[in-house]
Amino acid sequence: MSSSETGLLCTADGEVFRGRSVGAAGVTTGEAVFNTSMTGYQEILTDPSYAGQVVVMTTSHIGNYGVCDDDDQSSRPAVSGFVVRSMSRRDSNWRSQGGIGDYLRAHDVVAIADVDTRRLTRHLRDRGAMPVAIGVGVSEAELRDMAASAPSMVGQDLATTVSTTSPYLIHARGKRRGRVVAIDLGMKRDILANLTGRGFDTEVVPAGTTADRVLASAPDGVFVSNGPGDPEPLIGVVETLRGLLGKVPLFGICLGHQVLGLAVGASTYKLPFGHHGGNHPVRRLDDGRVEITAQNHGFAVDLWSLTGRPAPERKGLAGSDLLPNEVETEFGHVVPTHQNLNDGTLEGMRVQEIPAFSVQYHPEAAPGPRDARGLFDRFTQMIEGEG
Repeated sequence: MSSSETGLLCTADGEVFRGRSVGAAGVTTGEAVFNTSMTGYQEILTDPSYAGQVVVMTTSHIGNYGVCDDDDQSSRPAVSGFVVRSMSRRDSNWRSQGGIGDYLRAHDVVAIADVDTRRLTRHLRDRGAMPVAIGVGVSEAELRDMAASAPSMVGQDLATTVSTTSPYLIHARGKRRGRVVAIDLGMKRDILANLTGRGFDTEVVPAGTTADRVLASAPDGVFVSNGPGDPEPLIGVVETLRGLLGKVPLFGICLGHQVLGLAVGASTYKLPFGHHGGNHPVRRLDDGRVEITAQNHGFAVDLWSLTGRPAPERKGLAGSDLLPNEVETEFGHVVPTHQNLNDGTLEGMRVQEIPAFSVQYHPEAAPGPRDARGLFDRFTQMIEGEG
């Protein structure tokens, strides 16, 4: 049964939200972000990209289908805290192995329900993602002080805290096509399944792995994963990618996309409240088709920083004119390939002269949508010299 103890959430700018404790006892802090996914709460909880963040679900009812070990995307939840409007009192699904409340308590995740998540989401949308403190058994004044003193996500290297500490190898399933080195910045398990399922032995290496060490494995391709935090402190990862560009096919997603942007000389910046959820529309700039994507990131790549010109001001709907047609870098010309239709930001890019591309979102999705899984096929074609 869920606890009936009162829980509180205080934001860094002094707003207070009351609820009921449904997770572990205690207090936690983190950057509050809202997620618009309607399902997949377990995958969200265990996505390492959420390290250091308190996730607020906009969907009103969470937990009705329970939890299942097969849905975990890492060994344990990565979120700093969890906030919902209504948590199901019972689970009902043939796959369920237990309820979400017991799951949260077993993994020491501080969580509160019965919160006015509509008001909280509007606050974050209007004021931007910000540090919060949530918990039980502590006064409102103490929580306010904790929230006000909690660090910003800007400048935080969280990727190395969730990366694997030592390399490991997962063998290909089915017919073997080659070998991929995956640089783990906070990788989800379904990413590995998409690589091994396409016939690649996949060696997962820590975030601090050098280019020489990667090349010593003689990979046919290099994958750079998703992950949490600010990309700019990842100086070592940036140098690794600079040492790999042009020497081996490279594919980056999410934080891997941002680090690739830094590697080619662009800058990154923090978005007001980020993109978090499974329903973000992204336009492919080559043919105009729109994919619905799963996203989880708070930073974006600014290709305009390579042009010496400021980004144009958005007027009306997001159009391709908000992105440069191409930019020149020391590794060749970089062209934008995908654009977010909600705010016009860059969602994908390609280096024209060498085999390297990236997207800002999660093509493995987990749990969905699956519109973008073809990007793993494109990576396969690139490795085989067809893309």
